[in-house]
Amino acid sequence: MSGRNKMSQSHSHPEATAGHEVTVDSYQLEASRWTAGRNILMFIVLVGVIGCATGYLTDPQRFFRSYLIAFAYTSLIGLGAFFFVMVQYLTGSAWSVTTRRIMENIMSTLPFGLILFVPVAFGLRYIYPWMDPAVVAASADLRFKAAYLSPNFFLFRNVGYFVLWSIWIFSIYRQTTKQDTERSIKQMNILSRWSAPGLFLAVLVGSLASFDWLMSVEPAWFSTMFGLVALSGGALSFFSVVVLICLGFRRAGVLVHSITKEHYHDLGKWLFALTAFYTYVAFSQYMLIWYSNQPAETIWFRHRMAGTWLAVSLAMPFLRFLIPFFALLCRPAKRSLSVIGFFAVWSLIVEYIDLYWIVMPVYYPNGPQPHWLDVATLATTVGISGLVFWYRMKQHAIVPIGDLRLEQSLHFENA
Repeated sequence: MSGRNKMSQSHSHPEATAGHEVTVDSYQLEASRWTAGRNILMFIVLVGVIGCATGYLTDPQRFFRSYLIAFAYTSLIGLGAFFFVMVQYLTGSAWSVTTRRIMENIMSTLPFGLILFVPVAFGLRYIYPWMDPAVVAASADLRFKAAYLSPNFFLFRNVGYFVLWSIWIFSIYRQTTKQDTERSIKQMNILSRWSAPGLFLAVLVGSLASFDWLMSVEPAWFSTMFGLVALSGGALSFFSVVVLICLGFRRAGVLVHSITKEHYHDLGKWLFALTAFYTYVAFSQYMLIWYSNQPAETIWFRHRMAGTWLAVSLAMPFLRFLIPFFALLCRPAKRSLSVIGFFAVWSLIVEYIDLYWIVMPVYYPNGPQPHWLDVATLATTVGISGLVFWYRMKQHAIVPIGDLRLEQSLHFENA
């Protein structure tokens, strides 16, 4: 085996010293381990699809409403990955190189969201009030928005979103995997050129998508900050997924020496920072609506104060901010694998609760009504996205071995 091929399989442990045996990590998943992961994900998808099919046949209205939340949940995680992968390229980040292929593979699930969007497209009349001509006719606001909130234009826009994202993501992914063999600064420059406009694309188009998917379930209401709130929640969920994948790999003995406590410390910082950022933009949205005190705007919060929704609304500041913020505030907490693992799971659960709190009061004004279809639809979208991610992990090295900053990442230490 040539020296180059050896490098593609493993890398020296950064703490190895002269006269001691060098510990190495394999940068390819073992076939048996990959097959086991694939089988688990396929089982989850199979159970989820059977549940979804049963739900569609027995209660199509609830199926489509639950599915919307599950679809938005996985799509926002993909958008978070898309944004932050490009941030890594533009900033020339070295610390994240050993985790970046994981991030890139999460990003690559977003184009397949177009497939996941198909049930939403078929269920528009069950999901969105603006599909009912009588509702539109009775509201001056909806009559004004009728051209924009029309089924054909809605579908056209959403296909356009995924096409644009796919062009950028596939172009970026092709260059980063090409760098595995080229080991050239040329790919780094190309990736930066794609990423600069890509950030604008992720935020602007992502905001428009969140308006369509989530905000338009209450079509008379609007908030210019809603897109940023939704995207920040997706970004926090994305880093939570990265943490859990890295910890899962560590438990399985994969990348143990390449992703060190120093990298986990920085991932913990991102969990902490995005917890604070989400709270900042969500509170800003609330404060502006409270300050203006316009009935057309405050109605959204009034709907979430009715019945037992009030308990959820009162709990959200604690679930979203106070508990994770103060738990992750100190340095030892961000360096503790068990603590950041716990709050990664916490953040993913709370993100789903948040999306549920955004969507379901429109249909169930007296309080939450959990349903087994919530689990079935989430298992389907997460399972399919997980399969896309897992197949990517097999196709290429699980670390960007051609990145010129890899050695720096392996030796990375926090100040």
